[in-house]
Amino acid sequence: MLGLELADASLGGLLAYYSIIHIPWEQRGQVFAEFYRVLAPGGQVMLVFQVGDERGRRTEFFGTPLSLDWYRQQPDEVAELLREAGFEVSMTAVRERDDTEKTAQGYLMARKPSA
Repeated sequence: MLGLELADASLGGLLAYYSIIHIPWEQRGQVFAEFYRVLAPGGQVMLVFQVGDERGRRTEFFGTPLSLDWYRQQPDEVAELLREAGFEVSMTAVRERDDTEKTAQGYLMARKPSA
């Protein structure tokens, strides 16, 4: 996500579905700048993520070794970083967790200005 192999302004929309949780907090601004670069004017971005302040690492999944870091997000922080990248934030929502989930879920939509 830090270096998408796409031309400038080549996408009309971008969905990051539980993917920004794998970007270290300090690199989110770079990711959102890259999203901005590849979106055409008027293009939309939608982000879905786990809400929280925790970070963690998994070293196995069902007995298979792996190395996977995750970083939960705060919707207000994510919205501000999107604005700093040039986006207009149009929607922020939080769905509270249910009995099957560990955290609430965040949803943000933003668009790259047309002009």
